[in-house]
Amino acid sequence: MKNLIFVAIILAGLSACTALKSNSDRPGLAKLEGNWELEYISGPRIAFNGLYPDRKPVMKIEVADKRVSGNSSCNSYSGKLVADDTHIRFDSPFVTTKMACQGEGEAVFFQMLKKVSQYTITGGKTLNLMMGDVSIMRFKRK
Repeated sequence: MKNLIFVAIILAGLSACTALKSNSDRPGLAKLEGNWELEYISGPRIAFNGLYPDRKPVMKIEVADKRVSGNSSCNSYSGKLVADDTHIRFDSPFVTTKMACQGEGEAVFFQMLKKVSQYTITGGKTLNLMMGDVSIMRFKRK
């Protein structure tokens, strides 16, 4: 009986170590958590700095609450996070403020988000939002 209890204690300890290790490595979806700033967007014929001369779009992802929010460079937005370990969608409608915005930056930002189907995170600091296997938006961790 003492041997059985000893084995149970060791197994419980090993399980705890494994759980702590996986949490600290931030597997899958947990890597999305945090604040991100746009640094690249494909598609428009206007230079990135021309689209966002004063303020770059930002995104805050809250995995536990399944929420995404941020600023499109002009208006604030928020909505539901629909994602798993490799796929992400932004096709649910966002709630946005309605300030008048100059230029095309905000429209391009929201149009490209609708095309996103997957993501990758490189080095924990770069979020690539992709259409298929092509990166169409790149964010850096803030």
